[in-house]
Amino acid sequence: MAVAIARRMGRSIFWQVVIALVAGALFGWFLPESAEAFKPLGDSFIKLIKMVIAPLVFLIVVHGITANANLRHVGRLVGKAILYFEVVSVVALLLGLVVSLLTGLGSHTQLHIDESQSALADASHGAHMNSLVDFLTGLIPDTFIGAFADGDVLQVLVLSVLFGVALALSGDKVRPIVTLIDQLSTVMFRMMGILVRAAPLGVFGSVAYMVGHYGLGSLSNLAGFLVLYFATCLIFIVVVLGAIAAFCGVSLKKLMVYLRTELGIVFGTTASDVVLPQIMSKLEWLGVGRSTVGLVIPTGYSFNLDGFSIYITMAVVFIAHFTGTALSGGDLALILAVSMVTSKGAHGVPGSAIVILAATLSAIPSLPVAALAVILPIDWFIGIARALTNVLGNCVATIAIGKWERDFDVAKAQRVLNGEMPYRAHEVQQGQT
Repeated sequence: MAVAIARRMGRSIFWQVVIALVAGALFGWFLPESAEAFKPLGDSFIKLIKMVIAPLVFLIVVHGITANANLRHVGRLVGKAILYFEVVSVVALLLGLVVSLLTGLGSHTQLHIDESQSALADASHGAHMNSLVDFLTGLIPDTFIGAFADGDVLQVLVLSVLFGVALALSGDKVRPIVTLIDQLSTVMFRMMGILVRAAPLGVFGSVAYMVGHYGLGSLSNLAGFLVLYFATCLIFIVVVLGAIAAFCGVSLKKLMVYLRTELGIVFGTTASDVVLPQIMSKLEWLGVGRSTVGLVIPTGYSFNLDGFSIYITMAVVFIAHFTGTALSGGDLALILAVSMVTSKGAHGVPGSAIVILAATLSAIPSLPVAALAVILPIDWFIGIARALTNVLGNCVATIAIGKWERDFDVAKAQRVLNGEMPYRAHEVQQGQT
């Protein structure tokens, strides 16, 4: 019996990721100098996955549009998705703001920083002035190929929608191209399946490096912020996302079990982009229509970052308390307004949060941007909850939009989540949903 269980666990990507995560943490703790040499494993895995994300998103979105002859439906779907994203993002921003203000986190330890000596302050100076303009113009790639070369999912999404609409309007003359798009998506999904097998190595390398480089001791001074942020994300997931999922007829707990492999990879790498194709495939198998999945998930990766929205307001208030900076009602309102824009520029990869947070801080003249240094040692650990919340938020959003558009098979979802219809990737690739 024990041998059979061990073999089953050995074949499961989820358990391989869990074992790699624990092994990486132990290796980094006991052999920190050697562990840092394994950083390329994590970096290489993320690069491998990102390598196929842009073409895969393009193929899925184009196929979803061409399979739906009603272009008004596509426009309505995107409009509903944006509306949902904005409402839920406001809830997340407000939650982070209220929790940090009520707890007064950071107010017992004050630090005064000379910003004139900070290169970080210079780097972020004026970023808030052009953030909205830069974001809107950034949606347009310099060239068609440039969007794929840069790996910008939002730019690829814009191209995908334009190309898909053009194909749909061209009629039967371009039917061979539509067929080719479908065939290429099958090949890309197969390729994705091969790359995901390397996830345990990527997780091991990433965790070993981070624990070895920073050490668990780096959490001691900022443990309060870390614990409160994790708790706030948990509240958001259980209360807000749980309520939305229940309204759609889905158990959030069962959904998390269904997505356990992908969540495990995100936990180990703190990068939500690496599971985007698998998430799309699993949601389609769950019963959400292909066109809904193809449009909502890629859009959500830039417009629906719930974990980051919570983080950005909590971090700003924490830094204000930590530096003894008083925030007026107008400052708080400005933080919310600026965060609504800057949070749309953060992608689900490690490192982007600090840059966006710097742009947000620079909107409040009294806040020293250089104080970001106090939060840097725990950014990777914060990234765990941030990425997990982002992924779950986008999964629930896709189900909610599918329900809203009557493009979600609740009965099938119940069977899948109850284990009656185990996930079969090859059937999703062939469109047998």
